[in-house]
Amino acid sequence: MTEVSSLTGRLLVATPALADPNFDRAVVLLLDHDEEGSLGVVLNRPTPVGVGDILESWAALAGEPGVVFQGGPVSLDSALGVAVVPGESIEGDRVPNSGPPSTGEGAATRSRARVRRGDPIGWRRVHGAIGLVDLEAPPELLASAVGSLRIFAGYAGWGPGQLEEELVEGAWYVVESEPGDVSSPDPERLWRSVLRRQRSELAMVATYPDDASLN
Repeated sequence: MTEVSSLTGRLLVATPALADPNFDRAVVLLLDHDEEGSLGVVLNRPTPVGVGDILESWAALAGEPGVVFQGGPVSLDSALGVAVVPGESIEGDRVPNSGPPSTGEGAATRSRARVRRGDPIGWRRVHGAIGLVDLEAPPELLASAVGSLRIFAGYAGWGPGQLEEELVEGAWYVVESEPGDVSSPDPERLWRSVLRRQRSELAMVATYPDDASLN
């Protein structure tokens, strides 16, 4: 089998040509990517549901807007917590943790993660300062360490080779993530802001109109 270069921790930014309504102007944080497939969460799909409405104990740690985000079209009845721990290094080591996501509040992905000495209890590093939160753990264990928390309902998933095919077809731009992407207070503008910061022709794509017929 051809080895797949991991894109874990990077962003998939939907190109204007991507026709799937589930991912129109989506910005996806990849939590896992290897030869077994890919898994991520959409960072810019806030819902009207408040975090306190479904996970009251975690509401105080959720960043603004304090709502649940739709992480993708798969397993909408599961919840994932993604949090940034300030001061963590940008390069995060990862080791395999096999098995698909489980459903329920404590949903855990097969994301590669490594628990380092000093990492907060209840937080598993995915990439740099970004990690997954164990939603079944007491929130007070993370209260003093977490800089921002997002709760996602569902996730985006790709089978073996599926994401690679979509990349070849030009459905996604792949760019580096920043910790602030997880906690953007204005998620509706995240697609444009991520593209605008690129030092390449991608910065021009940020000006692409919402209605292509106006271009």
